[in-house]
Amino acid sequence: MKASIVRWPLAAMALAVALVSPAQAQNDKMVQIAAPAQPDAIVLGTGPLPGAKASEVWHRQYGSTFARNVTVATLTPFLPDPAKATGTAVIVAPGGGFTTLSMENEGWDVAKALAARGVAAFVLKYRLHQTPSDITAYQDEERARFSKGLPPPTGAPARSDYGPQIADARAAFALVRKRAGDWHIDPARVGMVGFSAGAMLTLSTTLDGVDARPAFIGTIYGPQGAVKVPADAPPLFVALAMDDPLFGHGGYGLVESWRSAKRPVEFHFFEQGGHGFGMYPKTTTSTGWFEEFARWMAMHGWMKPAS
Repeated sequence: MKASIVRWPLAAMALAVALVSPAQAQNDKMVQIAAPAQPDAIVLGTGPLPGAKASEVWHRQYGSTFARNVTVATLTPFLPDPAKATGTAVIVAPGGGFTTLSMENEGWDVAKALAARGVAAFVLKYRLHQTPSDITAYQDEERARFSKGLPPPTGAPARSDYGPQIADARAAFALVRKRAGDWHIDPARVGMVGFSAGAMLTLSTTLDGVDARPAFIGTIYGPQGAVKVPADAPPLFVALAMDDPLFGHGGYGLVESWRSAKRPVEFHFFEQGGHGFGMYPKTTTSTGWFEEFARWMAMHGWMKPAS
């Protein structure tokens, strides 16, 4: 089924995400770093990004860690203490406008918080659109795009916009279910949560991913455009800040689509938080999104072992 997701053109969204992340002035400069050790990362086998020439690079910004030019997709498990394990699993899709990935704030930190509650979490490092390897050249390119202004959201996304990323997400679901016995997971209780571009990927994986079939999904500061919802759509959790400059002023078509299809949906619309709040400690109530997500999961029974 083809989703009708209202979107920002990917180049503009990538730029906007870079510019509206938490305004921590002392940490807002991009500093290139060596790739961190990722001993538990599992290569998903979706192959190298077609036509990729740049190598994967990493940087620090806003006190957090980001990856760019990912050409080979991986999945990193964060498994709970067996004594706490619920059998539920969540694939975590960081955001970054499909040109970068907020691996720490929207990936590892989310996964650790889920694992602490007995949920097996898997951070998806999906393939990205190519950008200049040199960090100064990358910033210059983004500034040049921004100087042209951000166009309003338009139309339905072509699957070709992020076909490789959907393939990576499908492969992640397949791997988690294949190794469900090893990881003490119920293959029928595998969900997905995504942030910004990762929220777009979560929706597309749900609606276009054919065999992914997430048991539940969460979209955190993602697009709110109306979609065509299948009769068996999974329960949906949505969190968004009213002052989000990307998606805070475009209506609630996504939520209404789920309601019209009579599918379970929960919507948290925070007064403040901007875009990209993730697991950053902030004074706004948007920081509480994770606790609300955990309560929602508990309400549906995913925080306790299946009987």
